[in-house]
Amino acid sequence: MDKKKFEEPFKRYEENPILTSKDWPYKAASVFNPGAIKFNDEILLLVRVEDGQGYSHLTIAKSKNGKTNWQIDPTPTLTAEPNFGEDVFGLEDPRIVWLEERQEYIITCVSFFKGVAGEPPGISLIATKDFSNFERLGRQLIPPNKDASLFPKTIKGYYALINRPIVEGRADIWVSFSKDLNFWGKDRPLILARHRTWDSDKIGLGPSPIETPEGWLIIYHGTRNTASGSLYRVGLALLDLESLEVIRRGRDWVFGPKESYERVGDVD
Repeated sequence: MDKKKFEEPFKRYEENPILTSKDWPYKAASVFNPGAIKFNDEILLLVRVEDGQGYSHLTIAKSKNGKTNWQIDPTPTLTAEPNFGEDVFGLEDPRIVWLEERQEYIITCVSFFKGVAGEPPGISLIATKDFSNFERLGRQLIPPNKDASLFPKTIKGYYALINRPIVEGRADIWVSFSKDLNFWGKDRPLILARHRTWDSDKIGLGPSPIETPEGWLIIYHGTRNTASGSLYRVGLALLDLESLEVIRRGRDWVFGPKESYERVGDVD
């Protein structure tokens, strides 16, 4: 029997990378980890921009085709807000969903908790209807925590938030529930790092959950410590649409660093 050639489920755009710090209208050390969504018939990225000090903020970039002719905001779109308990170290790693029940977009991002020993990373929520005006919904859950996104609809009457707390040294994917996007509970592990595998060190959500007829598709990153540092790869899992229990989870990683722009540069 002929062995079928494995086809990667993701294809790299031949002109990658689509954006670098050289494209930025102001001084930037690096640009990476954007949240992405379709808005007004354009692809909108909310890009994490790191400055020379090592602090991050978020800036909007828009394109008709999501590949070329990017229009980048001339100044930072969102920065840390001390009045909401966010320390000056910045905002990082946004994810964006259109929340049907509220008829607005909700941005989740990493912020650093002012007034807490060590300023640990935590989760902030920001709402917008037009990506011009923003409402701060404040910090959520107990730090340290990151890699968060809401599901784009309520689950059995609750908002559901995927997050990645550090619990007794473990970095697994959890889910938490809320009636009001303020007070959270019913927290439980969702997807666990696996012993002696490609995702044995820590795991975390990639893009926001994707609804399919078969279940919620979760694209996640997993890391394994190597002699040269952490190696990040991508895995897949499928959750039940109602219970959010794991229906299937891939054994192998499906996408990993290969090109030079994926192997050299800032890693976070």
